[in-house]
Amino acid sequence: MSDLDLEAIGAWMARHAEGLDPPVSAEKFAGGQSNPTYLLRGVRFSYVLRRKPPGQLLKSAHAVDREYRVQRALADSDVPVAKMHALCEDETVIGSAFYLMEHVQGRNFDDPRLPELRKEDRSPYFTEMVRVLAAIHSMDLDAAGLSDYGPRGNYYRRQIDRWTKQYRATETGTIEAMDALMARLDRACPEDDGRVTLVHGDYRLDNLLFAAETPDIVAVLDWELSTIGHPFADLAAVIMQWQMPPGSQGRGLEGVDRAAEGLPSDDEVVALYCENMGLARIENFGFYVAFCFFRMAAILQGVKKRALDGNASNPERALELGALVPGYATGGLEALG
Repeated sequence: MSDLDLEAIGAWMARHAEGLDPPVSAEKFAGGQSNPTYLLRGVRFSYVLRRKPPGQLLKSAHAVDREYRVQRALADSDVPVAKMHALCEDETVIGSAFYLMEHVQGRNFDDPRLPELRKEDRSPYFTEMVRVLAAIHSMDLDAAGLSDYGPRGNYYRRQIDRWTKQYRATETGTIEAMDALMARLDRACPEDDGRVTLVHGDYRLDNLLFAAETPDIVAVLDWELSTIGHPFADLAAVIMQWQMPPGSQGRGLEGVDRAAEGLPSDDEVVALYCENMGLARIENFGFYVAFCFFRMAAILQGVKKRALDGNASNPERALELGALVPGYATGGLEALG
């Protein structure tokens, strides 16, 4: 069951999505807190609908049109993405903008410990994860038609300013660690080093679909935060996530004996990324990790605010995620040293 108007979607598809079956059923995916996502089934095949959430939204948030554009631009590139079918920007159809895309069959992992796999089979999944991240950062923006996909200039200065503003707009109480982290990042923000690439913005294991029996990535999902920016933020986001506790809440690797579990260390992953990108090393990596803790804290604060306002995709889960904000802020301070 879902809250979608299937009749309205079918009527719109008849005009704008030739060749696709009108939906006869819809099932909402449980994961994801930002843009609600649904599996639509037609008579012949299935596809996926991703929409903006209903209600009052921050101006720059939930940009499904950008998700659609970047994935369409990446078709047939070295970055695996789902095929885009159609974009609807007319909010009168179902109450918010949405797009339709291919339903990619693949294997998804929530836990970076990869307990579903044998110890000896785990490492190649991380090697593939790093390879695809390097492919994203190696995209020719001009050739892909993405040269105007984001503003140029100091990415971290822009992002710190943007997410500080977003956090303040959704703040529901004082969190001293978050205030301290924002102040320290503001002071520590590095000068622009000239690196400009496509960035995913939320690159992590659970936003990847792998082939059923091999470590090959068949689709990178959730491009809402993608833009033109600095590549080290994506890599640091991966490392940041692994500093969190294991399990359904943190989905991290804190305290895990990685060598014993067949999992790579942070340093090994960073070194592998550098090898893929032709870099000798990354200086001041702690700043990039701290920045990612800050950005995730700001995102989760927005999730909490939507739950309190009655606009969350999954209100109970949204409040659980919102409770993690202080921990992310503390993690950011520790990363800065």
